[in-house]
Amino acid sequence: MILMVIIFLLLLFWENEFNEEGEVLTMEQLHVDYPQSDIPVRYCNHMVLQRVIRGPDNTCKKEHVFIHETPRNINRVCTSSKRRICQNHSSILCFQSLTKFKMTVCQLIGGTRYPACRYRVSSMKGFIVVTCDDIGPVSLQKYVE
Repeated sequence: MILMVIIFLLLLFWENEFNEEGEVLTMEQLHVDYPQSDIPVRYCNHMVLQRVIRGPDNTCKKEHVFIHETPRNINRVCTSSKRRICQNHSSILCFQSLTKFKMTVCQLIGGTRYPACRYRVSSMKGFIVVTCDDIGPVSLQKYVE
């Protein structure tokens, strides 16, 4: 039992990203932009730089999602009746939102190393799928249109 808890905590730790100081960034810091920032052009490029969104070894992330919903509504996803085992994990539960959220999907179109990443912006509404702990959402696993 203790081994399962340790493995679960390690998986959660690895799923999160780090900022420049090596601190783990929360899902809210990485993915929540509410109310949506008033950036008229190049929203994704600006937000990725502002939030220091990057992959391992300073690579550009192929895709990143910003959710434009209140943190309270995002936290409610953890009490959703739509739960199942996460695709890439054998014992971690994922929770899907019951309603669609407004979000911006940023798709990499140029660059390989941060900060020289360029993104295409797609606005959409979709369901989010998250992992949760006792406090709330820990990581965004995916979105479903």
